[in-house]
Amino acid sequence: MKKLTLKRHRMLKRASYFQRVYRLGRSYASRYLVLYVFTVHPGEHNLKGEVGFAAGKKLGCAVRRVRVKRLLRESYRLHQHELAPHHALVLVGRKAAVRAKRQDVEQSFLALCRKAGLIGKKGAKP
Repeated sequence: MKKLTLKRHRMLKRASYFQRVYRLGRSYASRYLVLYVFTVHPGEHNLKGEVGFAAGKKLGCAVRRVRVKRLLRESYRLHQHELAPHHALVLVGRKAAVRAKRQDVEQSFLALCRKAGLIGKKGAKP
């Protein structure tokens, strides 16, 4: 069985990368998170990374924000192999995610990915 890890080089790090996905991407919202999706063309190399995670100060203290980002990272990590290639994603936690269970955030993430066309129906690969 293949070990599922999330490599550091696959994560968006610079604010300019986040801003580009926010500005040019499409957004999909649910109770627990907002998913921004930006299609990266294969020849385009000026967007380094595939996924970014954010939790604003409205969510509360640093402990709560870190927990929300951890839930988002785990949801992405478990299903990264199912997602369509050539997309940059930003997952933004919402207030309801502060007290949510991991399974709820994960189901919400999968529903938004299906809505965005990143994965097929019920886990089928596109």
